[in-house]
Amino acid sequence: MLYLDHAATTRVRPEVREAMLPYLADRFGNPSSHHTVGEGAAAALADARRRVAAVFGMRAGDIVFVSGGTEANNLAVKGVALAAALRRGSPGHVITTPIEHESVLASCAYLARVHGTEVTEVPVDATGLVDPAAVAAARRENTDLVTIGYANNEVGTVQDAAGLSAAADRVPLHLDAVQAAGWLPLAGTGADALSVAGHKIGAPQGTGVLAIRGRIPVEPILHGGGQERDRRSGTEHVAGAVGLAVALELAEAEREAATAAASARRDRVIERVLGSVAEARLTGHPTRRLPGTASFTFAGVSGEAVLLELERRGVVSSSGSACAAGSDDPSHVLLALGIAPEVAQTAVRFTFGHHGGFDPDAVAAAVADAVAAVRAGR
Repeated sequence: MLYLDHAATTRVRPEVREAMLPYLADRFGNPSSHHTVGEGAAAALADARRRVAAVFGMRAGDIVFVSGGTEANNLAVKGVALAAALRRGSPGHVITTPIEHESVLASCAYLARVHGTEVTEVPVDATGLVDPAAVAAARRENTDLVTIGYANNEVGTVQDAAGLSAAADRVPLHLDAVQAAGWLPLAGTGADALSVAGHKIGAPQGTGVLAIRGRIPVEPILHGGGQERDRRSGTEHVAGAVGLAVALELAEAEREAATAAASARRDRVIERVLGSVAEARLTGHPTRRLPGTASFTFAGVSGEAVLLELERRGVVSSSGSACAAGSDDPSHVLLALGIAPEVAQTAVRFTFGHHGGFDPDAVAAAVADAVAAVRAGR
């Protein structure tokens, strides 16, 4: 079976498992406990925090360990906007786009519904790119946050981080880097906050980080014992933090070589699919896209049916975000790109990992066979 759904989740890396095991066994302490067992856990947590901060080019105090990308995005969006509104004494304004992950869009909707925050969705073009000039034009005196995905989780389009940073100006910029981690640099983006989920880069599900500069006030969304410098209460997942640090370091060390290898496979898959499947359309930007993402629509066929035919041929992929799996609605991302609803429902996404080479021609042939089988009614 060839697994081409790494944007949904990845296998835990052996190096990560090995690093985590001691903290799932003998070194099991609570890092808040004031005895030798707890102090050992606290030292491991502090070391993981420093190592993660180095990958982001930030300080250890800027790192907030969380349960994954959804929590990181919720904390960034709600935490920054609510802290600013509380300081000012009135609701503020948030800028985003219509192609964001559900955790960002739902957080913005919550702020609007419950706290009266105004939300502006800056449109994207047909490839999924947002114009930084449009972000700058949307900025207001009471804008508290700009929150945009560094790379889109469905079509792989990569945004101009430097341009967005300049457009945000003095407004904090949050980049959802969940899909970007391992493929794009996390340091030097100009962002004030970045979200990463461990399970996208070889760490376990249930691990993640919000890297957010300490000068930015954050209202916690989880209250309790005041862990993580009062930004995220709850006993820290020490083993998870250690594993995440190892996964991030490995992903960064391998990034350039992995990018080159995946880009070559991606481009070959795209070339062969577009050349062999009638009415196949590439979604997302043709060049500004993640090295490991190739996404298509196939007019006139069901994307879910194509996925079943692909799995029969030994290829596992997806129709888009795993967080929206099971929904009958067409992808909000594809609709925002101007793709008709009936075409959006034909989407198929292939996402590759850092390891495990495969034959792009064989994948493209499987796609052609699968689409032909669906069209033939088999």
